[in-house]
Amino acid sequence: MSAALEREYRVGEEIGRGRYGVVSRCYSAVTGQCFAVKSIEKRLIQDDAVDSLCLRNEAKLMHLASGHPNVLGIFDVYEDDEFLHVVLEYCGAGDLFERITARPVFAESEARRVMVPLMEAIAHIHDRGVAHRDIKPDNILFNSYNELKLADFGSAECFGNGGLMSGIVGTPYYVAPEVVSGMGYTEKVDVWSGGVILYIMLAGIPPFYGESAREIFEVVLRANLRFPRSVFGSVSSEAKDLLRRMLCKDVSRRFSADQVLKSRAGNVVQQWQVPSMLYMEVLI
Repeated sequence: MSAALEREYRVGEEIGRGRYGVVSRCYSAVTGQCFAVKSIEKRLIQDDAVDSLCLRNEAKLMHLASGHPNVLGIFDVYEDDEFLHVVLEYCGAGDLFERITARPVFAESEARRVMVPLMEAIAHIHDRGVAHRDIKPDNILFNSYNELKLADFGSAECFGNGGLMSGIVGTPYYVAPEVVSGMGYTEKVDVWSGGVILYIMLAGIPPFYGESAREIFEVVLRANLRFPRSVFGSVSSEAKDLLRRMLCKDVSRRFSADQVLKSRAGNVVQQWQVPSMLYMEVLI
């Protein structure tokens, strides 16, 4: 354990474990405020140049993307011979995956309360020149005030000056077709992922389903978006139109995050605008 980390924080119980390390609660030695510390074991990444680069870039990109109430805050980074420690904002109210799993479908009003802060977070990081590239329910956290926080920037990348990104990263159900195809792509891959999340919340099923990663990639590449009447019979035409614009295979016609928030189709501006005070309403 880093001596500097131990001076500044009291590390508590483990609250999560991943491929390269653990996440623990920690408390400020001065104020007692609760944080989370992500401790990455360096020996586990030393032989994988790509993962090593991603994990080391994560803290830098989180600093770049910070400064928004719906982006997980980063506070300190410490490094010793064995570990890289990243002190993060603590979110103790679970993630969106747990909430989706706990209910068959979301009402449109409930889906709005997720999508508006999520898209504001995405618009913010895009404005900072950062693409997340792995937006999925597991990476959308909630704090004790039920405020949404976009987390896990391990697959994120900087973009700018019209340059395209490359590399197949992300999670099969949520990855955009241009990523699967191996083409260069833009930050709009994050909007596609957000559209998949919205579809799942409203329908209870993914828009592009397969029994394996290969099958999922095949249907994602076709991007044949459907709205089965048995599932979408009570979903508004405005919501379906928004989905069409977020899950548009033609990237030039796909909405940007700002367009989702500001230029929603037809009456979607009115139907899908949520006052910020509603972000904190409990969804479960």
